[in-house]
Amino acid sequence: MSIKSTNKVSPEFSMSSMTDIVFLLLIFFMLTASNNPKVLDLLLPKAQGKSSTIQNVSVSIDKDAQYYVNNKLVDISQMETELKEALSGMENPTIVLRVEESVPIEKAVSVMDIANQNQYKLILAVRPK
Repeated sequence: MSIKSTNKVSPEFSMSSMTDIVFLLLIFFMLTASNNPKVLDLLLPKAQGKSSTIQNVSVSIDKDAQYYVNNKLVDISQMETELKEALSGMENPTIVLRVEESVPIEKAVSVMDIANQNQYKLILAVRPK
């Protein structure tokens, strides 16, 4: 007398659960990898050091020597008044200077002079090595 099993394993594989997982992962990565449109894309110079999370005002200089205060295009002649306006009322006024590495140093020194004349703390932003 031979005993046969009535439970047979089906060779078919249901892909519906797999596609659900793939779509959820796709949505997750699309949401987390989105670029912030308010950030200027600058190629910063490399250096070793700690990164600072405290940022009061950001001054950026791009490769075309255009100056930005908190992503707002500003002429260099109006830089001091814009910085005074942006830093007014702050206890420890700090400027984060972001200069693209192809920009001549004279452009960065002009912002450093303004910060020095007004006793603002200045931090130079760099890329980690």
